Amino acid sequence: MDSGPTIAFTRTALKERLLGRHFTPPGLRLWFWLAPALTALIGGLLRFIRLEQPTSLVFDETYYVKDAYSFLQSGYERNWAEKANDLFNQGIFTSLESTAEYVVHPPVGKWMIAFGMWLFGSDSTFGWRFTAALVGTLSIFILALIAQKMFRSTLLGAMAGLLFAVDGHAIVQSRTSLLDIFVMFFALLSFGAILMDRDDGRRRLAAKLSQLATAAGPEGTIPAKVLVYGPWLGIRWWRLAAGVSLGLCIGTKWSGLFFLAGFGLLSVLWDMNARRIAGIKFWIAGAIWKDGILAFVSMVPVAAATYLATWTGWFLSKDAYDRNWAATNPAGPWGWVPDSLRSLWHYHSTAYNFHTGLGSDHPYKANAWSWFVMGRPTSFYVKNFENGDGGCAVDKCTAAVTSLGNPLIWWGGSLAILFLIGVWIAKRDWRAGAILLAFAAGFLPWLFYPLRTIFFFYAIAYEPFMILALVMALGMIMGKLGDPPWRRAQGATVVGIFLVLTVALSAFFYPIWAAEMITQDYWRQHMWLPSWI
Repeated sequence: MDSGPTIAFTRTALKERLLGRHFTPPGLRLWFWLAPALTALIGGLLRFIRLEQPTSLVFDETYYVKDAYSFLQSGYERNWAEKANDLFNQGIFTSLESTAEYVVHPPVGKWMIAFGMWLFGSDSTFGWRFTAALVGTLSIFILALIAQKMFRSTLLGAMAGLLFAVDGHAIVQSRTSLLDIFVMFFALLSFGAILMDRDDGRRRLAAKLSQLATAAGPEGTIPAKVLVYGPWLGIRWWRLAAGVSLGLCIGTKWSGLFFLAGFGLLSVLWDMNARRIAGIKFWIAGAIWKDGILAFVSMVPVAAATYLATWTGWFLSKDAYDRNWAATNPAGPWGWVPDSLRSLWHYHSTAYNFHTGLGSDHPYKANAWSWFVMGRPTSFYVKNFENGDGGCAVDKCTAAVTSLGNPLIWWGGSLAILFLIGVWIAKRDWRAGAILLAFAAGFLPWLFYPLRTIFFFYAIAYEPFMILALVMALGMIMGKLGDPPWRRAQGATVVGIFLVLTVALSAFFYPIWAAEMITQDYWRQHMWLPSWI
């Protein structure tokens, strides 16, 4: 077969080398959208049914829901009088004071919560939690699409969506108005965007090189100087979308900065590999010069501008916290910086010192290493009942919201992460590398602060990537299309049993995720480890 330049640099040959062969039978194309939608529907039902329960602020909702209400009133956070929670739970908001409150997290997550309160009323617990449930449901759909694209399998995509839909940690985060669900959502969106950019960049590279080959004449020989560094690929719109999403992620919690660094690096590494496969001589330098600089501009400044835009309420205010700090503090050599930005910088510096110095004890403090086995899940809400109280028909009942994942998903997912390290080392599989890097961006930073007070529910930020690792491992157990039928049958049986047990286990644990009243004995049956109590 002719493998000369005439064939090697046609668009078809280049796309096959860069993107591989992929064909979806017409009968399965409907399932590309239907399977993710069905898993999202399942997850949405688990998140939205009885979303108003508990009918009071739980755990850190005491901060973020009240801040969201303050945003609706003034565009920035204000202080609340003592015992404001009791009144707030009754739909009475007279405890909101006129003075600015010192807070240490950016505004995006609180604006997201405020959106639900604006739609359904600030006195509605359903409204408090609506946006968390919405993005938690949308995340299932997005993760399923990402898995389909990475693994080129509708079945594996549906599997990823199903696991995310029924996992308790994700369900609890989606039913509670904390910030971390929004960190996860925007990180997942940005991962999907750079995944789209990976294919878009490779299609552009194939098109550019094939055009040059066609222009070179019937021999198809591309001028040698073109293959030294390769062509420019133009503005990459998916990278811009990733920059916006990452800016919103950072605008929810600063831990989003690590996703910006990780995904920016991953995008450039993918470009390097694309140029290497295409036949570019200096593919590393070419990717840095022709792609990397523009990638930086497309993502980092865009994320920074998006982040600043999320502080619009603070900028427009006259008396938000530290808003006028610069007016009473000499500028010195920084006089050229506007007072508003100097004030914001000072605000950020004090917030950073707070975060790095946070070391107070807490009964649900959990070292990041313990997250692998869910060593200390966070109890968001517990209420005990006596016989006859609130419908309790036995001696003692309990209603609880515990941020505890499905053990099969979390313990299996932790093993899958370790397994993928071996897969990447042995095969340099780009999918394993991408999943591991995304997981590391959500997990490793917390290891740098061993004395800081941290909680297991922070792990929601990397949970989608842990599920991708688990699905990739399950896909390898199922085997490849070319494997013997007996091998495929055995693999499908093992995976099928795993999925059935996972769904059954989620049904067993669901009451302690959704504040359902159960007997105290039944509650104790869910406490498999002493540290879960």
